[in-house]
Amino acid sequence: MGTTTPPRTLAEALRARGDESLAGLLRARPDLLNPVPNDITQLATRAGTRASVVRALEHLDKFALQTAEALAVAPDPAPYATLLSLLTGDGLDDGEQRDDVGAAVTAALPGALATLREQALVWGEDERLRLVRTARELLAPSPQHPSPTGLGPTVAEATAGMSPGRLQEILVASGLPATHDPVSAVAALSALFTDRTRMAELLDTAPVEALSVLDRLVWGPPYGEVTPNPTSPVKWLRDRGLLLPVSTRTVVLPREAALHLRAGRAHRVPEPVPPVVAAAAERDPQAVDRAAAGQAFTALSTVEELLKLWNGGGPAILRAGGLSVRELKRVAAALEVTEPIAAFWVELAYAAGLLASDGESDERYAPTPAYDEWLDLPAQDRWTHLATAWLPATRVPGLVGGQDAKGRALSALGPELDRSASPDVRRRVLSLFAELPPGTAPDPETLLRRLRWERPLRGSAPSAEGTDLRSRLALWTLNEAELLGITGRGALSSQARALLEEGEEAAGSLLAPLLPEPLDHVLLQADLTAVAPGPLERPLAETLSVLADVESKGGATVYRFTPGSVRRALDAGQAAADLHAFLAAHSRTPVPQPLSYLIDDVARRHGHLRIGAASAYVRCDDEAVLNEILADRRSTGLRLRRLAPTVLASQADPGSLLEALREMGYAPAAESAEGDVLITRAGARRTPPRTPPTPVPEGPPTPDETLLGAAVRAIRAGDTAATVVRKEQPEGATGTHASGSLPRTTSAETLATVQAAAMTGTAVWIGYVNAEGAASQRVIAPVRVEGGFVTAYDHTADEVRTFALHRITGVAELAEDGT
Repeated sequence: MGTTTPPRTLAEALRARGDESLAGLLRARPDLLNPVPNDITQLATRAGTRASVVRALEHLDKFALQTAEALAVAPDPAPYATLLSLLTGDGLDDGEQRDDVGAAVTAALPGALATLREQALVWGEDERLRLVRTARELLAPSPQHPSPTGLGPTVAEATAGMSPGRLQEILVASGLPATHDPVSAVAALSALFTDRTRMAELLDTAPVEALSVLDRLVWGPPYGEVTPNPTSPVKWLRDRGLLLPVSTRTVVLPREAALHLRAGRAHRVPEPVPPVVAAAAERDPQAVDRAAAGQAFTALSTVEELLKLWNGGGPAILRAGGLSVRELKRVAAALEVTEPIAAFWVELAYAAGLLASDGESDERYAPTPAYDEWLDLPAQDRWTHLATAWLPATRVPGLVGGQDAKGRALSALGPELDRSASPDVRRRVLSLFAELPPGTAPDPETLLRRLRWERPLRGSAPSAEGTDLRSRLALWTLNEAELLGITGRGALSSQARALLEEGEEAAGSLLAPLLPEPLDHVLLQADLTAVAPGPLERPLAETLSVLADVESKGGATVYRFTPGSVRRALDAGQAAADLHAFLAAHSRTPVPQPLSYLIDDVARRHGHLRIGAASAYVRCDDEAVLNEILADRRSTGLRLRRLAPTVLASQADPGSLLEALREMGYAPAAESAEGDVLITRAGARRTPPRTPPTPVPEGPPTPDETLLGAAVRAIRAGDTAATVVRKEQPEGATGTHASGSLPRTTSAETLATVQAAAMTGTAVWIGYVNAEGAASQRVIAPVRVEGGFVTAYDHTADEVRTFALHRITGVAELAEDGT
């Protein structure tokens, strides 16, 4: 319009913005879009709500937040020069030189102010900067909520309600002329505290102990407790208004006096420049990639081993959800890791969709069908599957073993482990890794300092969980990235860099050459062991894991053959001849004679006893064996009795009877009701198809450009409808429409006005009530009126719509300069 009138409200400031600027606001604060505001006024109102402002403040970097905090203690409105002075000081302090800091603040302040303006936290021209009221309330000092700057209330705020007589005493003690006007007295005291020369002269007369008291309060908190009979230094300060009473036992250092003592600075140390992430070590990038690839292969083996443990059905789920402490300890012992690391692997398998509950009445954890599909993938694709499940996961294994807000223990796979900030922290940590040269390991302390600068805790307050949660998430990210093979020797690997920047296919192609080739052979030893000098092909590894027990892991895996392991293979349907052939085919050394004897001996006795259901029974063609069992004291608890010369019956169930006889040194086999030997296949239990857990987002998702464009058009259209000029009703007209209310006309007048608008192509203002009973006002340009409906272009929604005539409350013409 060619005017330069400064905006009087936030709504006016937003209305003056361009479409791209409004889109930037909605992009930075997506919570404002739910639902899309009807107009600019509603957008401004929503941008000033407490929840939205808190969310916006929590996403500011350190210097932008310091700028907002400085505005919160500045006069409202504040000129740009005042804001700059609060951040740099007045240059009259006698401390160390601050020229470099001042120059950095001067250079960074326009950018910080632009960020605050873009997010609608600050509005107004440079000479009249205004912090939105809600942000000022959140950041301004009060006894209940001290200011992040450590400053107290102003003299005017601290003396509100003070008696005129007490004000006179303070003026006289400070050497100021007495006045009976409280307003003049407050102004005189404020002027004294803001006058550098007079304030210095006053402090020169102060006792040394009084200056020590001020030193303790100057950088906050500015409140202190006093006794009914204060010491002489405190009394000296209180008499001259340098300490003002808040209550009978509490005094406060007024803001003007504190700023004098601080040389005009709102913050002790402004931080206009983000801290640099320092390098802890420079490593060979190829060595980093090899180390990360080795750890990636270990991660695949660990996840596979974990799920093998639960192949036949895993542990029961706690009533409150999750894994019990005892079961987590069992997993840690089986994987030979600590319990926190075991919790990480369990949660990773769950996040990747490889592990879930089976949904049965006796609910247990078990592998999902997706696990079988995952096993069939190449190793590099299995790794990218795990890595891409880890990156956006909001579940935090590091919390396992801690307590929630109600003091309840947090368990692995439990319901209280989601923290919506974790994906953002995880990606930011990795992006800081990626900004360093290849092979560079960052210093964790400087990395944490950088993260705290980018997302400081408002008011430097700890989180509800006791410490800075984002720092804890960052430290957990460092550990988990190393375990997963994202990093190697503390530096980001090339394959992880490719995963972040180019995608899974690029990462897989870089990782594949670094992974060891699986072997098709083992080395059999005379001491009933087999040595696998590297990773084995899957069929060989699966068969060998049934036939032998893993004795040790490392660069080479050692398997030990025992009677129990051989029996396990026979239970799985293998015959002795099959086992001999398998070992001969896959051993690079001759099959040792002791191993052959072991297999034949176990096979000879295997199935000699048969177990069935009576509750259970034992049958054997050799009566002497049954007599031996009956005579053994260890069988007393089984409550056996002879049914026939070759059959014993038991009150125990078949499974318990089977295990008890094996513990007694026998090798029984289970049989079916038809008398056939039951073959136990390893790893047959799977859950129904399950989807991986959905990450819990941190606030609304960032809208795409299409949604942003449509939202801006809708807000603009609604604003046009809300601010359009209506034609004044002629005197005596039946329709009424007070400002801000819906127009009211009779049905005949409504129909006539709408038909006339359709014929002339003009726009009109209508009140409309939809099918849900919600009333709204709209500006429409009628196109066709027939059958009780009006087809019109709706300026409010920026589209053609159909309106039922009986739902139009009234219609009014627009002024000619408002159409």
